[in-house]
Amino acid sequence: MASKIFGAVVLGPPGSGKGTISQRLAQSFGLQHLSSGDFLRENMAADTEAGVLAKKCIEKGHLVPDHVITRLMLTRLESMTRHSWVLDGFPRTLAQANALNSSCKVDLVVSLNIPFETLKERLSTRWIHPASGRMYNMEFNPPHVEGVDDITGEPLIQHEDDKPEAVVARLRHYRDIAKPVIDLYKKKGILHSVSGTETDKIWPYIYSLMSTKIPPLHPNERQSAPRCSREQ
Repeated sequence: MASKIFGAVVLGPPGSGKGTISQRLAQSFGLQHLSSGDFLRENMAADTEAGVLAKKCIEKGHLVPDHVITRLMLTRLESMTRHSWVLDGFPRTLAQANALNSSCKVDLVVSLNIPFETLKERLSTRWIHPASGRMYNMEFNPPHVEGVDDITGEPLIQHEDDKPEAVVARLRHYRDIAKPVIDLYKKKGILHSVSGTETDKIWPYIYSLMSTKIPPLHPNERQSAPRCSREQ
C-alpha cells in the first residue's frame, strides 16, 4: 500500500475491458475498486432516492443524469480517507470529471484504446446477469451453461444497446463525450493511453506503469494476471 491516498481512473468505451483492468489494479496494488455500475445497481436494489431516479431513467432508455452519478461516486469517495482507489465507469463526461477534480486528487488516468471492430464484436456477443452485473462473452468467456449465470443459475439477458444494430451508435456517442475528458487529463499530464485488442496482452504494460507510481502487493507476480471478472 502507498503511504498516501492514491487515486486512479480507468477510461474506456463499452466493451474495452475497463472493469477487468480496474479489478486487476485493485488486486495487484491494494486499491479499492469503485464501479459506478455497481453503485447504481446497489442503489436501485435498495430503492434509495438516487436509485429510484436512476431506475426511471434506465427504464425510459435515458442516460442517468450527471448529478446522480456524481453524487453517488463522490459520497463514496469522501468516505475513503485512508484507502487508495481506482474508478471504473466514472467520470464519463466533462461535468463529472470537473466535479471529481474539485473533490479529489487524481494521480493517474489510463485510457484504453481498443479497435472499433474489436469493440463491436465484444459487445454484440455480450450477455449480462442483470442483478449482479456479471458479464459473459459468448466467444471467449461463455457461461458454463448457455444463457444461465454461473453463480445463481438465473437467466442472462442481452441489453438492447448491446445488440449489433445499436452498438455503432453507442460507440460513437462514447467517443464524443469522452474526448473532452481525455483532453482534460492529457492537459494535466496524468493521462496514459494504452492500445491493444486483448486485455491479457495490455495488462503487463499497465502493471509496469502503475508500479512506477505505487508498489505492488506481490512484486514477483508481475507477469501473471490475477483471476478476476469478465470483460466490461
